[in-house]
Amino acid sequence: MTASASATVSALLAELGDRWATPEKIAAVKERLIADLPGWKTPAAYGLGMYDVSGELVFGVKNVGEHPLPAVVMATILGHEGGSKSYEINAATLQQAIRLLEPAGACRAYDHPNLAEWKKILKLLKGDRQLEAKMVFVADFDDWREDDDIDDLCEAVYYDAKSTRSKGPDRG
Repeated sequence: MTASASATVSALLAELGDRWATPEKIAAVKERLIADLPGWKTPAAYGLGMYDVSGELVFGVKNVGEHPLPAVVMATILGHEGGSKSYEINAATLQQAIRLLEPAGACRAYDHPNLAEWKKILKLLKGDRQLEAKMVFVADFDDWREDDDIDDLCEAVYYDAKSTRSKGPDRG
């Protein structure tokens, strides 16, 4: 994380405010951030994962067609303009992403699972410098993938969907 990235987050927060308490404000912030990402398209899936002891990238929160603001926030921090790609995430980078996403926590209409997960991962990264985290964006599930991290997220999404289907319909 560079000093200029920190300055960018500070400038964005000065412009956007430090409390986004309504769904409308969150939507406006998302659109404002997207305006700075030429060619941005919401990914088919994205997630922040950590490697487990076996070397597999594990995702606590797997986003598929939901929660677009955290994707845009992380893309802003990383300079990701779209497509399928994975990025190594260190504690400083994650801290800036959390700093930029945190004002959304004021909106009680949403649960903010990504913000909570990112804070957990940040604590782990700060506690053990040997741990590795990756941010993964999947543009389209039909794209050919040469990146194992992207495959890990696609597989995690697939197995989550499969286990949800096997539970049967919700009878309310």
